[in-house]
Amino acid sequence: MNIGLAIDLVLLVVAALWGAAAGSLLPRAAYRFSAPSGEDWRADCPAGHPVRGWLGPARCEECGPGAPAGAARGAGYGPGAAVPATVTALVCAALAAATGTRPELAVWLLLAPAAVLLTLIDIRVRRLPDPLTLPLAAAALVLLGLAALLPEHAGRWTTALLGTLALGAGYFALFLVNPEGLAFGDVKLALGAGAVLGWYGWPTLLLGTFAGFLLGASYGGALVVARRAGRRTQIAFGPFLIAGAFLGLLVGAFTA
Repeated sequence: MNIGLAIDLVLLVVAALWGAAAGSLLPRAAYRFSAPSGEDWRADCPAGHPVRGWLGPARCEECGPGAPAGAARGAGYGPGAAVPATVTALVCAALAAATGTRPELAVWLLLAPAAVLLTLIDIRVRRLPDPLTLPLAAAALVLLGLAALLPEHAGRWTTALLGTLALGAGYFALFLVNPEGLAFGDVKLALGAGAVLGWYGWPTLLLGTFAGFLLGASYGGALVVARRAGRRTQIAFGPFLIAGAFLGLLVGAFTA
């Protein structure tokens, strides 16, 4: 085995382990943020006990296994850790395989858990929380700015910034044209997607954007064909926006 291949394998394993560890901490945040639009973030478990902190398993200390005698006992609340941990691990491993040892990989690995968390929340309650979408865009630009100062990076911070503005403006225009078909949370999420896709240039930005709309349209069309939805049925678009950005990012990183 040559040294380059060994480094790539180690990088892949480390990225997967990081993704698994970070993903296992998402269930509590997914539960707390999964409040219907207009409601405050959840502060209590379904049994009414206070939920402390934002990271960790979605299991109440008072009503979960190991509760003291006399306390209510029950299963954990919210999503389990297996799915987010597995998905985040696979996402991080794929990003590591495509990006290699370039410095922007650290940015992708830091942003990936937040993207998975947003996907979980939007699937559950069709809501993209501002405390996640806006900091995601800001963090992407700041972290990519730092990556641009390091040698061997493969992108450009200026196109990341312009991509943020361009994709955000494009989604905002779609929101104004059809506010019932696109939520404003998707507009805010597009800012972060524009930053990461713009890092590798305009072709990557266009590819990731098109992939998101294609995935969303395919899913909606499948629901209509299966008669599980009508043409005006609203679906959570955030997961498709994120999936499209992920696919575009993989192609952009691999070809950079």
